[in-house]
Amino acid sequence: MFSIPCILFAGGKSSRMGQDKSLLPFGNFPTLAEFQYDRLSKLFSVVAISTKTREKFDFSAPFILDPIEVDYAPTAGFVSAFRALEDERIMVLSVDTPFVNYEVFQTLLDADSEDLDAVIARTLTGSHPLCGIYHRSLVGEFERMLREGDHRLGKLLASSSTRYVEFDDETPFANLNHPHEYQEALSRFCEPNK
Repeated sequence: MFSIPCILFAGGKSSRMGQDKSLLPFGNFPTLAEFQYDRLSKLFSVVAISTKTREKFDFSAPFILDPIEVDYAPTAGFVSAFRALEDERIMVLSVDTPFVNYEVFQTLLDADSEDLDAVIARTLTGSHPLCGIYHRSLVGEFERMLREGDHRLGKLLASSSTRYVEFDDETPFANLNHPHEYQEALSRFCEPNK
């Protein structure tokens, strides 16, 4: 079991999906958020959910609430997570990536070192800033970004000590942004050996 805390980001806007994707049914669970929390709790000793409101979830879990005034930006989630936890680093994952697995997390952890600010997954389609490790050394920058309304994680990562870890297989990083991607993920989840 990984000792690094895992923060599940579930406060997004879900505008392309047309409804809150964290509340969509998935697997044998009433919501994608509960599915993710359950599976991640088997991998990490601490899992918390970053969200704007706890009331939308019908299950028990540690929640880290983001400031309501911030409009659906993960920046607030990073600031809130580091304020809530004493750890020097956190693993982050977006709620809409249900196939990121143990091997991906282990590879990211193996690539991490104390002199880095972040370790981020990258595939041929690009980097995945909500699948990676962030160090407390970035808190000041996250706070500045929040104050200035600058929520560009890519810009922050480019100007920080970031290690990108290349993955050849896109499959674990399938993202549920659109209804057809959600349907494909449901089909894939029901396939044998998945």
